Amino acid sequence: EIKCKLNNELLEDDHPSNTIEQSQQQTSNSKTNQDSGKAANFFEGVEKLLEVWFTCAGGGTDASDLRNIPRSSLVSMLSIVNCSIVSSTHNCQVDAYVLSESSMFVSKRRFILKTCGTTTPLDCIEELTKLVKEYAGFNTVEEIFYSRKNFQRPELQKHPHGNFEQEVKILEKYFGAGAAYCMGSLNKDCWYMYTMKDFSRKMTSEPDQTIEILMSELDPEIMQIFHRENSSTAQEARERSGIDQLVPNMKIDDYLFSPCGYSMNGVLLNDCDDYGLGEYVTIHITPEQQFSYVSFESNIPATSYLNIVTNVLNTFNPGKFILTIFATKTSVAAPSHKELKMSTSFADWVRNDIQCASFQDCDLTYAHFARTTP
Repeated sequence: EIKCKLNNELLEDDHPSNTIEQSQQQTSNSKTNQDSGKAANFFEGVEKLLEVWFTCAGGGTDASDLRNIPRSSLVSMLSIVNCSIVSSTHNCQVDAYVLSESSMFVSKRRFILKTCGTTTPLDCIEELTKLVKEYAGFNTVEEIFYSRKNFQRPELQKHPHGNFEQEVKILEKYFGAGAAYCMGSLNKDCWYMYTMKDFSRKMTSEPDQTIEILMSELDPEIMQIFHRENSSTAQEARERSGIDQLVPNMKIDDYLFSPCGYSMNGVLLNDCDDYGLGEYVTIHITPEQQFSYVSFESNIPATSYLNIVTNVLNTFNPGKFILTIFATKTSVAAPSHKELKMSTSFADWVRNDIQCASFQDCDLTYAHFARTTP
């Protein structure tokens, strides 16, 4: 079996986020009868992000590689999640897949599945571990991260994604007792995260980092670009919006959905520039005005992310956004936490919340910003 390196510390059953999310769900349910027509057209752009790192308990991982899993097996696994592969690209470090609902990235020992809508990514954990054992040569889960923003319509989600407590129970079923967190305002915008909590494991020496910008209330004129009636191809939408300027030196694989919606993955053009774990960038856009949402995510190492954040905000012009930065203590991005603490605004976007968490070998900063002018 794939084994998980976990201690026996238990997560309390009465995690506060569950009570709030259940309350939000009950409120949403009370509106369902009045709003059934709108629900038929609603799409949940907020993604569920599952990231799993594998290793070998006895060492010797040179011959092990997640990319040895056949594509046909990945397709079957994704059917459990209720999504499919639309297109793909790769370099020598990472295979990147645009999905019918967001993205998947597979590198030597890291698996990332990011899915929106009513997909069920936690349902594929058992199948994923079977495929890793059969094809990839790893026997241990070294680390897992699961995160998401609060849903706009949680009552429309399928089990176990209706609330965070249900998701945590599934994760603990497979990985033992971990640590669950909720950052932000429990009765407004917030961000949930689950991670392993094993103080017996050896601290990683690998530098790693991730920045996420989760944007809501987007500029309607900009969002119109991502409708098929206004842009005939993904390339046209990418160039008209300025997305192509956000991701220089990247091999782009993107898709413009019908009647609207856009997804993009990027991997480095020059594989030699990659720091070894598979650098990527991914953008996903739900453009409908009533529930507009855009996410930007990348693991590109940088000592400062201020310019990236500014350029993303200028490209999409959101009303509000959540910004998270994760970095191991050996990452060149480690100083970005201090930088973000000092950043109380980005032009017209003012910070109204910031929270930090320090783990065994990494740090995380969460911040929420809202625009002060129309």
